[in-house]
Amino acid sequence: MRALTDTLRNELEQAAGAPFAGPDTIAPLSTDHVSAVMKIAAREQLIVRTQGGATKLGWSNPVDADITISTANLAGIREHIWQDLTCTVGAGTTWAVLEEHLAEHHQRVALDAFAPQSATVGGILATNDSGLLRLKYGSLRDLVLGVTIVLADGTIARSGGKVVKNVAGYDLPKLLIGSFGTLGIITEASFRLHPQPINAASFTLRSHDALALADVMKAALAQQLAVERMQMRNESTAFALDIELASNDSVLAEHTQRLLALAGDIAMEPAAPQVWQIRDEILATRGEASILKITALPAKLAAILAGLAQLAQQPDHSIRAVVDPVGIITLVCEAPPETTVAIVEDLRARLRSSGGNVVVVRRGWLPELIDTWGIAPQAIDVMRAVKKEFDADRLLNPGSFVGGI
Repeated sequence: MRALTDTLRNELEQAAGAPFAGPDTIAPLSTDHVSAVMKIAAREQLIVRTQGGATKLGWSNPVDADITISTANLAGIREHIWQDLTCTVGAGTTWAVLEEHLAEHHQRVALDAFAPQSATVGGILATNDSGLLRLKYGSLRDLVLGVTIVLADGTIARSGGKVVKNVAGYDLPKLLIGSFGTLGIITEASFRLHPQPINAASFTLRSHDALALADVMKAALAQQLAVERMQMRNESTAFALDIELASNDSVLAEHTQRLLALAGDIAMEPAAPQVWQIRDEILATRGEASILKITALPAKLAAILAGLAQLAQQPDHSIRAVVDPVGIITLVCEAPPETTVAIVEDLRARLRSSGGNVVVVRRGWLPELIDTWGIAPQAIDVMRAVKKEFDADRLLNPGSFVGGI
């Protein structure tokens, strides 16, 4: 980290339109102010980290930044055209504030983000955070219509609805989502909206056989039940499958009966409301526990969960996992370091051939020799080339992303 002179600090404050909020943190007042700050950063070759609600700081490699640009002053609903089911919002807006505003018109961005009270729109996009609603509505890349970003040299670029300037040849939203702030600073985003569900009912099925629950999960999707979201998880002595159905009353009643028929001999009961908070609880775990994100082919999920649950039965081992049917397992592991290392290394080796991976969301006891990102994707050379084009001097979150990007 480079010490800033008083002269440089004053210049940055004038550019941001606001004083430093901490020793190295500054919160520009607008997109234009972010641009002005980045022009100075480019001139002075300052390493810049971007920060929203600070809910996911451990989700990537740490960055030794000279300055941190906070999006705290980039908050607010810019535009909500409820008739067209679209809205534009500042990157510093918390997800809860956005949800509260949209709910007044019985609308929503169909995304269940982690820590909505604190997580900001920009941070959610930068980390590509989404939950179980992705099964029905798609990922963030399906919900974002456009973004406004500031590039490393201070250039303002926009894509989507009201185009002022595009970066030729690139789909900015798809590039920026999940880039962990390494390509540009998101200052605004436009979303596709969906109506809130008319009516919903949640059920839990329990069995000692994870594969049996996986069969029900697969059948519910194949029969096109009105599934809003679904998850499988391990409990102390069994496995559970939670399914939420959402539709009008008549369809909901019919599909509930069809689900009951699919369950057969498997016990099914109304789900407790808190089951849909399990992923958030796992991601919010503190202490020395390690939090991992496993990506795998959907057909492999039940077997992986069963293997993890078997490990959890050993003394001094605690593994709590939740499965997203699209191919993601989020888990917290409280076990001796050598056990956690073995889990990570074994899964990475077995999943490599099918394109799966294990990402360390929170390191806990895991030693530094275990890389956060694991297996580099086949497109890593392309990703590095894009980073070089957008940020040739490596000023934005350098080294934070996969492959040292």
